[in-house]
Amino acid sequence: MRHNKKFNHLGRTNTHREAMLSNMASSLIKHKRIFTTTAKAKALRKFVEPLITKCKEDTTHSRRIVFSTLQDKNAVTELFKEVAQKIGDRPGGYTRIIKTGNRLGDNAAMCFIELVDYNENMLKDTTAKKATKTRRSRKKSTAAETAPVAEAPVAETTEEKAAE
Repeated sequence: MRHNKKFNHLGRTNTHREAMLSNMASSLIKHKRIFTTTAKAKALRKFVEPLITKCKEDTTHSRRIVFSTLQDKNAVTELFKEVAQKIGDRPGGYTRIIKTGNRLGDNAAMCFIELVDYNENMLKDTTAKKATKTRRSRKKSTAAETAPVAEAPVAETTEEKAAE
């Protein structure tokens, strides 16, 4: 029976899984976005988000805890210097998973996993939203009243169509 066994084993032994997730986490921290299967990305999210939360407090103890799981000095340095600056006020949810379809060879579900604050395209969309356009005309300003305005032809009503 599988009672209280909630995480995905990913078809690997415990040591292989820990080493793989450690390498994937350091790659995610270095490159800010990696391309992997959806199952691995979901397992990586549970692995890396507590480490990012730990890096908010820059103490020797927290650095040693993060280093014991990552085993990569450069990734730990970048995590505590650059990543901690960007996510300092965020209460959680540091990663985003974007599904991209299935892999050609074995039809495995593939996705991107990325750090949320490092995707400039998503940040631009949320900050610079355009006003929604409506089909009805707005009230004319004084400058617009002086210039001739070409109006769009009015669509035929149903009564005119029925009369024909």
